[in-house]
Amino acid sequence: MDITPFFKLMVDKSASDLFFSVGAPPNIKIEGVIFPIGHVPLKSQQMAEIALSLMNDDQRKEFDATMELNMGLSIPEVGRFRINLFRQRGDISMVVRYIKNKIPSIEQLNLPPILKSIVMELRGLVLVVGATGSGKSTTLAAMIDYRNQNQSGHILTIEDPIEFLHQHKKSIVDQREVGIDTMSYDNALVNAMREAPDVILIGEIRERNAMKHAIAYAETGHLCISTLHANNANQAMDRIINFFTEDARKQVLLDLSLNLRAIISMRLIPGVSQQRMVAVEILLNTPYVADLIEKGKIDEIKEVMERSTEQGMQTFDQALLKLYKNGLISQENAIKYADSKNNVGLQIRLTSGKNFDLPEGDLTIESDEH
Repeated sequence: MDITPFFKLMVDKSASDLFFSVGAPPNIKIEGVIFPIGHVPLKSQQMAEIALSLMNDDQRKEFDATMELNMGLSIPEVGRFRINLFRQRGDISMVVRYIKNKIPSIEQLNLPPILKSIVMELRGLVLVVGATGSGKSTTLAAMIDYRNQNQSGHILTIEDPIEFLHQHKKSIVDQREVGIDTMSYDNALVNAMREAPDVILIGEIRERNAMKHAIAYAETGHLCISTLHANNANQAMDRIINFFTEDARKQVLLDLSLNLRAIISMRLIPGVSQQRMVAVEILLNTPYVADLIEKGKIDEIKEVMERSTEQGMQTFDQALLKLYKNGLISQENAIKYADSKNNVGLQIRLTSGKNFDLPEGDLTIESDEH
């Protein structure tokens, strides 16, 4: 089965993902909505043949050994794709992510301008966090490209797989892909310091060792940028702390208070048009925030963010209110995706004078899960 037409369809429709699973037809995701492609379900043998046709010998060995595989695929005159292969109920499934060739700018992504200042920092740790598909990789690419255009230096990326291809501009950009250019994340992280980078991008921090390296790079005068799966800045801080044992956490909090520069949290919200809008929460490590981090008072950080908009910070709820006031998202979605539904609902009511019913449920408890 030739699946190149499916890749072409992704490009034509600006789709984000393709899903191949036995017992269902291929499905395509466009602006957050999944549509079936045809009505013929994939058979087990078909799916196995598709997967094998995409892998080289080394990748087949890795998949046989681990039963999952991340890989990049470039198709001439079509585009670049990120592919995840895995097993479920004894069969192979596959998810394909379309990686657009042109790196969008910070302005084109409607991201806060302060991201330009953040990525031009000389040293420190910058984390971009959010759920899968929230735009973390695209935001990272836009930030790196801005630095590449405006500052000379050496940018080193360690990715699994490489998603956006950067050209050498004012900076030299070396991109290392796990499994092709280095045997493992660990190997690449250990050797990164010997490659004289000014900026180190780690595709994703998944465990303690990568987090230790990221902090160490920041401590030694490098700008380290990475992604983390978390819903917001508070949850990201909790996740980082929980990477470490209880007896190591005091030192970790001190290290973060000294070296963290910013946590940028992403969330995609259905817009009033077909296009999804990005809501961005920004935490900057000011002296006061650093003091709270060192003391482990993570739960007090959100209140500081709410009061520090003049410094460039904002919470998700403040970002949602901006999108609503600018007519980009509906009242219902502003409330639905808020961390504090009561607060956002009240703010909308005060500014618009409209009466409306809040969604059902206990709205007095703030939740990080959406």
